[in-house]
Amino acid sequence: MPVVSAARYGKDNVRVYKVHRDEASGTHTVTEMTVCCLLEGEIERSYTVADNSVVVATDSIKNTIYIKAKEHPVNPPELYASILGQHFLDTYAHIGAANINIAVKRWTRMVIDGKEHPHSFYRDGEETRNVEVRVTRQGIDIRSGIAGLLVLKSTASAFYGFVRDEFTTLAETWDRILSTDVDATWKWDTLPSVAAVQDGVARFDKAWEDARRITMKTFAEENSPSVQNTMYKMAEQILAAAPGVASVTYALPNKHYFEIDLSWHKGLKNTGKDAEVYAPQSGPNGLIKVEVSRD
Repeated sequence: MPVVSAARYGKDNVRVYKVHRDEASGTHTVTEMTVCCLLEGEIERSYTVADNSVVVATDSIKNTIYIKAKEHPVNPPELYASILGQHFLDTYAHIGAANINIAVKRWTRMVIDGKEHPHSFYRDGEETRNVEVRVTRQGIDIRSGIAGLLVLKSTASAFYGFVRDEFTTLAETWDRILSTDVDATWKWDTLPSVAAVQDGVARFDKAWEDARRITMKTFAEENSPSVQNTMYKMAEQILAAAPGVASVTYALPNKHYFEIDLSWHKGLKNTGKDAEVYAPQSGPNGLIKVEVSRD
């Protein structure tokens, strides 16, 4: 007889904006995020026999997301997600796990005539700060991350010494354009409770700032022999900077920029050391992934 072996449900794409107004200074701080909340537990009957008595309506989940955003800080997102997830376990005895995913957009404060403006911001690219939190009765598992950080450098990247056989057409290169869309995630050691998340909560902002700085600094300064080696160096530095992190994962697509041979037009030189005009490629692209953990 068929059985439900796994199930979760909830509300996705809940957009939340919160403004904090500092009455003393008149300065506003804004946060915009998209939240997904999926619940697990003793809910099989809703699937197998249409018993909705075990279902917390997804509309109620949406309302709870807004209410908890009003009642509690939304920064750092790791703390807000933990509080939100714990609410569902505390409120509904039959719910055994809450999975909270949050993507925070970048609103950067405007600088006008050399001064930070108290309440005006601009969207600073498509990069997001991401959080995945799973709250169970055994503890809280947190993954923090960066996504959509588009970076490029016009030199100081190489790729050579790879396998050459009858399938190979790619030429070795000691100088190429390197561009990627950074997707980095770091997994924290399991925490026993929301109180443990709250205790030392500053670790989450610091790790995000360190990971972002390490990623960009290593990308910019290293004469990269390969995406694989560069992403490993990034990951090991994040582990060193964040003692509470158990592992770091990177997924880096290699966004190609190909030289255009223009020699057909009056012998115009545009390859090798003479290359200045390139054709950005939308696909196919390389995709390189790694997970680096502590010994």
